[in-house]
Amino acid sequence: MNKELEHSFVELLEKHQNIIHKVCRLYTNNYDAHNDLFQEITIQLWKAYPKFRGDAKFSTWMYRVGLNTAITLYRKSKRRISTQDFGGVEFKIKAEDYDDTEEQQLKTLYKAVHQLNDIEKALVFLYLEDKDYREISETLGISEVNARVKMNRIKTKLKTILNP
Repeated sequence: MNKELEHSFVELLEKHQNIIHKVCRLYTNNYDAHNDLFQEITIQLWKAYPKFRGDAKFSTWMYRVGLNTAITLYRKSKRRISTQDFGGVEFKIKAEDYDDTEEQQLKTLYKAVHQLNDIEKALVFLYLEDKDYREISETLGISEVNARVKMNRIKTKLKTILNP
């Protein structure tokens, strides 16, 4: 690979790396699995980068590669081993005036989202990232109408999970 291509990839990766971290958080339950998935997504992005045509925004393409990589690895890992709960690994700093309401809400949301199937997880993730249905449909390779219908069904499903 030439140095210009390598430089532009590293620059774009650094700028948008939070996308990968969010995907990793969605599909992993512990720190080591998160790092492994981050590395695998980065490798897949690097392999695919020379073929990136720029038809979509880099971030949209990155979402697609990241989600496809995570879903593929997640399905393979479901057949082999189970991972420990991510919540048991997290480090918390306790302070007297610390309000963990938001943190607890996020944990509850992630716990509920972990019960969804792979495509539903990806759709919720993109929806929470404020992506419009057109961009969601492009990223996931489904129609815009299908994305809307699926999202409405997921909202109902999450309400049932969160309020049994």
